[in-house]
Amino acid sequence: MKKIFLGMVAVVTMLCAALLVVSCKGKSPPGGGGDIPSIDSVTLGKDYTDLKASIQFKTHRTDIIDSLLNKYVADFQKMYPGIRITYEGITDYAAGMTTRLSTPNWGDICMIPTTVPLTELANYFQPFGTFDKLKEIYNFADNRMYQNVVYGLSSTNNVQGIVYNRRVFQEAGITTLPKTPDEFLAALQKIKANTKAIPLYTNFAAGWTMGAWDAYVGGSATGDTYFMNQVLPHAVNPFSDRGDGTGPYAVYYVLYESIARGLVEDDPSTSDWEGCKAMINRGDIASMVLGSWSIVQMQEAGPNGADIAYMTFPITVNGKQYAASGPDYTYGINRNSSRDVKLASLLYMKYLVEQSNFDYDQGGVPTAKGHPYPSTLSAFDGIELVPDSPTLPGEEDLMTNINVDSEVGLNMDNHHVIEVAEAALTKKKTLKQITDEWNTRWTAAQKKYGAR
Repeated sequence: MKKIFLGMVAVVTMLCAALLVVSCKGKSPPGGGGDIPSIDSVTLGKDYTDLKASIQFKTHRTDIIDSLLNKYVADFQKMYPGIRITYEGITDYAAGMTTRLSTPNWGDICMIPTTVPLTELANYFQPFGTFDKLKEIYNFADNRMYQNVVYGLSSTNNVQGIVYNRRVFQEAGITTLPKTPDEFLAALQKIKANTKAIPLYTNFAAGWTMGAWDAYVGGSATGDTYFMNQVLPHAVNPFSDRGDGTGPYAVYYVLYESIARGLVEDDPSTSDWEGCKAMINRGDIASMVLGSWSIVQMQEAGPNGADIAYMTFPITVNGKQYAASGPDYTYGINRNSSRDVKLASLLYMKYLVEQSNFDYDQGGVPTAKGHPYPSTLSAFDGIELVPDSPTLPGEEDLMTNINVDSEVGLNMDNHHVIEVAEAALTKKKTLKQITDEWNTRWTAAQKKYGAR
């Protein structure tokens, strides 16, 4: 594989970007305040219909700006013709947007990067309202909440599993979906032996897709809603092999062994993100580890949408399967924007989460409570969905600090997942050697921040 040190480049980029955000601590930008109503107190199509403003919206969804997103703009402008909305797509979104936040005039709406500590949200984003009120209206309203104030609402909400081609699995002779890492690897082996499909497509070359693996180390791998934000910051050697096919190690074991056993594309460094959608649709790919947001994209990539299905990640905890669930990127409004722009942004945010059906269109759990679930998630009937509970009071930045200082970077960047993939390909390190190094750095960071 070319560019073997790509992982180190990624971590340096992300950590530098994260430091740009954290370094602004205590420098509250101007703007904000009580002159903007909370999102629950405005009525779409009735309030502020004569408002005029221009909004700059930064998004990671470069693939749908000219289609779906502009369709939403046109629909919104039927109620608010004086509000102009311009989208800008950012390809390397997490790093790029984090860097832009270091200046006050980055735009008006963005998808809030996870690199922004909860304690710093008020320095960058306009409040949507209090959690006590918004939790009754929106799912996962606590994801970007600090001291009972909500600064971000989710664009859509994912269930974490594996998107797969049902027909390929049937042709391989797989009649029961795998429930453990070893059962999944055995299924991939059957696909390789009995079909022409690539058993598991890593999407390595895209880079950002590798970060998807982190989404399973919490609820899917442990069944514990408190694991990510309350247990993990204090856990002893949390990346070690538990010996029972559960926990974070089991997630990366699936990736490592899939590559080491030759159950992935021949040359991961030349994988094609856009091309893979049509490939899985026609049966050239059997499975990909991606959130539920990917289902609709794979279904719409060709004529065989009915073949695309979604399964739980193959980990069983005490005889039961779980699925991590939670927000995709959350919408945030720049607190530096003018009053009219912030008000217009608030109205558009309310439209997106309550009327656009974006979450449903993307195959996700709805943001607004009471809205229907898409049929694509029917396979998760009986599977307990596990959201990440928020941090303990007084520990709002603990997980972020340990994560950054240890340079592990769970759910922040993809360098550690790339490290696993490269080691599996080159055989230069075992998975145990890698996770031992993570544990060592994690322990040092825990001690630095008083978590151990």
